[in-house]
Amino acid sequence: MELKDILARVDHTLLVQFAVWEEIKELCDEAIEYGTASVCIPASYVKQAKEYVKEQTAVCTVIGFPNGYSTTEAKVFEAKDAVENGADEVDMVINIGWVKDGLYAQVEEEIRQVKQAVGHRILKVIVEACLLSEEEKIRMCKVVTAAGADYIKTSTGFSKGGATLSDVRLFAGHVGNDVKVKAAGGIRSLADAREFLESGAGRLGTSRIVKLAKENKYK
Repeated sequence: MELKDILARVDHTLLVQFAVWEEIKELCDEAIEYGTASVCIPASYVKQAKEYVKEQTAVCTVIGFPNGYSTTEAKVFEAKDAVENGADEVDMVINIGWVKDGLYAQVEEEIRQVKQAVGHRILKVIVEACLLSEEEKIRMCKVVTAAGADYIKTSTGFSKGGATLSDVRLFAGHVGNDVKVKAAGGIRSLADAREFLESGAGRLGTSRIVKLAKENKYK
């Protein structure tokens, strides 16, 4: 797999609390130059970033992030607000407490409502796999599929663990035909990226791959 093919599957990401516009702008410039799938940025920068990049790259943001325990109504509002500001893609965090309580119907309904709010735009559902049992992960594959989301995503990158190859393979083997897998958190090298993609990921959430491309003077 060539570097350009890897980059085309990268959500070029900057979600730290102290991110400033100059850093977001640089992220956008890099995404355009290196042909990444999107930039994934805080919601407060979506409108400014979309006005800056126009249609040169997709703008992705996160809602219910990183803990996932805000109300469904709050998540729906965040999703609508993101779309109104120009977001092309939305990554939402599930209510992990509901999963632990076995409230899968509530989790499914919440995802469905957020998907309705984003409409035709891409919705990725972050399940924070490091906090789930294997049974819970498999159940969430079914929930995400039934709710009509576009991706199941491994991690926020803000919890105790990130993406693992075993989780990507598990998700790829249990989601529906219309659902893809996004691996995020801890993807540090081109070898990592290739292995995650070859294991079934359709997207990668990372900032390191573009940095490696720059070091390799790839254009």
